Amino acid sequence: MTTTLKEKYKHEPFTDFTIEGNKHAFNKALNVVQSEMGKGYPLIIGGESITTDEQILSINPGNKDEVIGSVSKANKELAKKAMQAALVAFDTWKNEDPEVRANILFCAAELLRERKHEFSAYLVKEAGKPWKEADADTAEAIDFLIFYGRQMMQLKEGAPVESREGEANSFNYIPLGVGIIISPFNFPLAIMAGTAAAAIVAGNAILLKPSNNTPVIAAKFVEILQEAGLPEGVINYIPGSGAEVGDYLVDHPKTRFVSFTGSREVGCRIYERAAKVHPGQIWLKRVIAEMGGKDTVVVDKDADLDLAASSIVYSAFGFSGQKCSAGSRAVVHQDVYDEVLEKAVALTNTLSIGNPEDMNTYMGPVIDQASFNKITKYIEIGKEEGKLVTGGEGDDSKGYFIQPTIFADVNEKARIMQEEIFGPVLAFCKAHDFDHMMEIANNTDYGLTGALLSNNPDHIKRAKEEFHVGNLYFNRGCTGAIVGYQPFGGFNMSGTDSKAGGPDYLMLHMQAKTISETV
Repeated sequence: MTTTLKEKYKHEPFTDFTIEGNKHAFNKALNVVQSEMGKGYPLIIGGESITTDEQILSINPGNKDEVIGSVSKANKELAKKAMQAALVAFDTWKNEDPEVRANILFCAAELLRERKHEFSAYLVKEAGKPWKEADADTAEAIDFLIFYGRQMMQLKEGAPVESREGEANSFNYIPLGVGIIISPFNFPLAIMAGTAAAAIVAGNAILLKPSNNTPVIAAKFVEILQEAGLPEGVINYIPGSGAEVGDYLVDHPKTRFVSFTGSREVGCRIYERAAKVHPGQIWLKRVIAEMGGKDTVVVDKDADLDLAASSIVYSAFGFSGQKCSAGSRAVVHQDVYDEVLEKAVALTNTLSIGNPEDMNTYMGPVIDQASFNKITKYIEIGKEEGKLVTGGEGDDSKGYFIQPTIFADVNEKARIMQEEIFGPVLAFCKAHDFDHMMEIANNTDYGLTGALLSNNPDHIKRAKEEFHVGNLYFNRGCTGAIVGYQPFGGFNMSGTDSKAGGPDYLMLHMQAKTISETV
């Protein structure tokens, strides 16, 4: 494997689609993916491909008539079989040289890089991501593979501890066991790949249950890991019902940890279930959870107002607001409120909405009918709680399309200021002064991301201390954390602040062992 991958971390670059060659290559990848529509994908358990009668149909959210693929659906019996396969694999994988484990990730990163546009094209089709969002998702997946591989190389010798005369002490990290990876639809490659790769490179075996909205991308990634040389049973691909397969595996006495990304409701349920000790269970299960946010972009009276407007709009409407980091709340100083609102509305009205297969589309569909229905209900609530200034309409006749929507003059306690909508809905709220800004910024149950647009050094200093979020940004939007640059995870009901892409993330998948030897 190249020295660049092993020794030097560098963020995977985004593709410049203004270059004609890149545009042509991506269109070619879309054509290749189009030719594979409707294929079937088996479960992978202990290296065995298993096709079931019951299937999960993956539907293109931008075109409901198009089936991306049919994926075999695991039941409780197959989940039990997968657990046994993972336990067997763990017995040998835990003893594998960490450098060997890391090299498999490096190899997978190279394979993914070679097929970057293909995977991005699947993201366009299966998740409804516009080109740039899809390209960034694939780049982040590559970043995770390289970053966690390198991190494992650094951790393999443990951490230094003191030794007294006559003794030799060591402090090392060892794998936990078998883990359950439950990944979301909104970053169906990056988050799925990152959570799986971190667990694997740390020496664990896993059962991967991806979102039922995006199971084909996960199946393709499992193929990459197999090609990279991952031994059978270390990863087991088992999409299925959360109520049947998910609950069974979270409760299983041999489950050592659960890594979950998704809604607050499901995350809290997993956390509660994982806390119970079942017969035959000899440990307390570890839960790594990232559960969402209600994130705020705060605009001070001396901010660059054009920058403020663009930061608000792109934070709110990137990938149709389907990001836990999305800036769904704009809190603006009263002195500049009207001007910022006007600029934000004008910019929002320039956004192109439509088929994400078109390079010029900024916003594609939301993920499915249930999401469409939830978001449109919140728009109706917003009409009661604020002034609709742009958007407000949806069309689910062909795909699940909702206009980017802004409500003005919203009370800080209103539902659309407090509840996670997970769609292209933005609430504008007026603040009297900086104290009021910080009060509103911190008045939700969440604490994931936030941004302050300000040129006041005292206010920036205060925000660093008072703005209670896991990822805080200044004079930019509140989305777009890069692996290794901005470790990602939040406070309060945003989850366990596990800081994906950070210096201590792998240690969440391991346990420390102290050895003291008399010499």
